[in-house]
Amino acid sequence: MATATEKKIDISTLEAEPRSSGNKNEARRVRRGGKIPAVVYGAGKNATPVSVDPRQVARILHSATGHNTIFDLALDGDRTKAMIVDWQYEPIKGSLLHIDLKRIAMDQKLRVMVPIVLKGEAEGVKQQGGILEQMLREVEIECLPQDIPSEITADVTALVFGKVLRVEDLPHVGTLKFITDANQPVAHVISVKEEVAPTPEAAAEAAAPTEPEVIKKGKQEEEGAEEAGAAEPKAEKKEKK
Repeated sequence: MATATEKKIDISTLEAEPRSSGNKNEARRVRRGGKIPAVVYGAGKNATPVSVDPRQVARILHSATGHNTIFDLALDGDRTKAMIVDWQYEPIKGSLLHIDLKRIAMDQKLRVMVPIVLKGEAEGVKQQGGILEQMLREVEIECLPQDIPSEITADVTALVFGKVLRVEDLPHVGTLKFITDANQPVAHVISVKEEVAPTPEAAAEAAAPTEPEVIKKGKQEEEGAEEAGAAEPKAEKKEKK
């Protein structure tokens, strides 16, 4: 017989209870009762509203296989294989609000997202002083449920400047198929950008206040007026002669 402690850490089974589908008030009632609303669908059956224990769901999501974990969904005395396909958190408190569960068949392939983990120290970092940049952190794959990996590990030791690790370079067995574009970049080594300090002359020139264009224009107009004023008396003297 399993002890209470063993039952707490068990992620192989998720117990669900039927609930009446309703509005937000019904969902709040479920949460007040210590459960969270959920929906089960898939395997050619109608969507079924249920309620589940948020602690069990949290343990599944935080396990090594995360949301790709396959477990037994216990509902109305029946057990079916299922997995979590969507979940929502309360933005402030971080508590689970709702999850979507999908019934799966172990002999049918699935498409899931799997994290990419880089290992090793790139030569471009070790020998050339660059920085390793990871552009893609998840890859979509297709495989049978029992073949879903918890992660895909890629060795970046040979990466140098000008070389890019792509999806097609990721290791995988024959039963696993990449859905993400094979040419999609995963990681590369980039150079460290150094900020060049400005020279004292350039700094002084940048700090010098510039006179607004409006003021310059005003001065030009004033200067033009003075020249015109100076020219008028000469014209008058000419006429007197």
